[in-house]
Parts: sequence; C-alpha cells; structure tokens
Amino acid sequence: MNYLITIIGPTAIGKTALSIKLAQHFGCEILSCDSRQFFKEMKIGTAVPNKDELAAAKHHFIQHISVFENYSVGDFETDAINKLDELFKTNKVQIMVGGSGLYVDAVLKGFDDFPDIDASVREEINAKFDELGIDYLQNTLKELDPDYFNKISSENPQTLQNPQRMKRFVEVCLGTGKPYSSFIGLRKNQRNFTPIVIGLEAEREKMYERINLRVDLMIQQGLIEEAETLYPNKQLNALQTVGYRELFDHFDGNSSLEFAIEEIKKNTRRFAKRQITWFKRSEEAKWFDFQTNASEIITFVESKIKF
Repeated sequence: MNYLITIIGPTAIGKTALSIKLAQHFGCEILSCDSRQFFKEMKIGTAVPNKDELAAAKHHFIQHISVFENYSVGDFETDAINKLDELFKTNKVQIMVGGSGLYVDAVLKGFDDFPDIDASVREEINAKFDELGIDYLQNTLKELDPDYFNKISSENPQTLQNPQRMKRFVEVCLGTGKPYSSFIGLRKNQRNFTPIVIGLEAEREKMYERINLRVDLMIQQGLIEEAETLYPNKQLNALQTVGYRELFDHFDGNSSLEFAIEEIKKNTRRFAKRQITWFKRSEEAKWFDFQTNASEIITFVESKIKF
C-alpha cells in the first residue's frame, strides 16, 4: 500500500516547514501543490521555499513552468500522478503540500468526465463574453445551473470572476443542454495510494498576524522590484494573483504604495478565509494547531500507515 501524506491549510500557516520535517523523517520527497509556486518568474510573491528549505528535502513542481505557458489543473493532475507513480517505486510514503484546494482535490480525487463540446459553442461564448463581459457568463450560469452557481458563490466566490473557468461551466451547459453540476461525480477515479490528510490551523487573529508579517517580509525581500519586472505582462492569467495585482494597480497610478501594501495584506487575509472554507469540507482531514510539535503529527501519521 502506498500513502500520500497531504498537508493543507491557509497561507502562512507553516505547511512548508512541517512538510520538510515529515519528508526527512520518512525519507521521502515533496510535491508542491501551490498553483502559483509553479511559475519561474513569481518567486517572492508566492513564498517559494528558500534555498535551505529546497536543499533540506527534494521538491517537485516548484517554479517548473513559465507564466507565458498554459498549464491547467488537469495538466497538473496528470503530471503529479505520473511523478507519484515513479516515486512510489522506491518509497511507499510521499508528501504533497499546498494551499490550492482545487489542485489538491485533483490529485486526491481526480476530475469528473465531461462530454466533448462542439467548437462553435465555445466560439459563440467567446464572442458574447467579448461583447458583454463577465456578467454574461455569471447570468448564464445562474440561469442554466442555479445550484452550481449558488455553490460557487458561497464556497469559492473568486471563481465567478475567473473568465476561463466560467466559460467552461457555461460551455458545458449550452453544449449539452444539461447543468454543469449534473456531470460531477459520475466517474470514480482510481488512485494507487491512500491519502493521509493533515490540516494546520490557528486562531484567526494569530493567522492574520502571520499573514501581515509575511507580506512585510516579502516587501523587504524585493516584491516590489519583482512585480515591476512582471508589470509589462500584467494581463497574463498567472499574474492575476494577490500580491502582484495590487502593485500593478499602484504602478498604474491608481493608489499609493502604502495603500497597495495594505490591500495585499487585506486580500491575503480574505484568501486565507476562502482556503479554510474549502479545506474544512474535507471529512478525511485531521486538524492540528500550527504550533503542534512535528513529533506528535508524525506519531499520528505512523498510526495510519500499515505495511
């Protein structure tokens, strides 16, 4: 039996540090499941593990693609499963860590099967989106699949502002004549591992304090300069990310630097709240306070492993 120790939780909670301690204990490697740490050009603003951390344990999917490349959650699922198949040949315990809930679910559960949609449907949706904007996508999904629209609104509202995702939802609805949600859960994905899911959490005020400190550290490390180099390509999807978006707005002359930094902190806190909402849905996760000694968590993990 193979086991995938999966560490989840909000940003700045200490997932990286714990993952390294567990990797050293079990002699295994780490798959990063943070969708913004994938990009080579986004180092400071995504809190990529530092050189010492990367040297302490072998990491995968850290800065392995460019912001100019298209890399979907489906691509990551395929790459991650292939990498795990390779790693499990030498060690039946491996680790995945990250705060991107959709990407975690992709590896642990896989995706549902959706029918092929005629290209003309996509072309029509793109044309209407160009004319009417995101409101067209939101209103259409609300009409054709109100249950799924309400689910997104309550659990992951930022998705409603993501044109790529919203186009896909509407495309399935229009192309099949059925709600997008009707295709969810039809396929059972087979995995050759048992997940052991560890959640890290903290009191809200403590979590916010850690987030604010991390943003201050990012500024000291050169986040502003990093954002300046990326500013000419600010329209790229990968750069629609907290920490960069607010600085781009400052560079556009729409805000002061002080205001932009406070917005980064505020929006990161909001992001952390959404992460918690997403991860708390997991019935299989065992939650620990972020200050819990790693030895206690290791003991729990070992109690779940049966060779």
